[in-house]
Amino acid sequence: MPDRDELELTAVLQALADPVRLEIVAALARGERACGSFPLPVSDATRSHHLKILRAAGITATRLVGTQRLVSLRRDDLDARFPGLLDLAVEQQPLSAARHAARR
Repeated sequence: MPDRDELELTAVLQALADPVRLEIVAALARGERACGSFPLPVSDATRSHHLKILRAAGITATRLVGTQRLVSLRRDDLDARFPGLLDLAVEQQPLSAARHAARR
């Protein structure tokens, strides 16, 4: 996970460009969640892959609590580095999800 000053706009935008990852980010905007608690139309392995991409881009952080992995947004870091970007991405999520569903 990159430090705040190492966050790269291109990596963040690339991670947010996928509708499934955008759906994860929108869910996390409402609060921290367990890794397996996202109601997504993908397999567990695919969900893990998407979470890994979000973490590598610096969008999320994961912490262990007992046997659970909890995921949260790095909102403070993202807002400091790219003001307004996260809010804009979350606002666009319903539109992106509708487009994704239409392509199926």
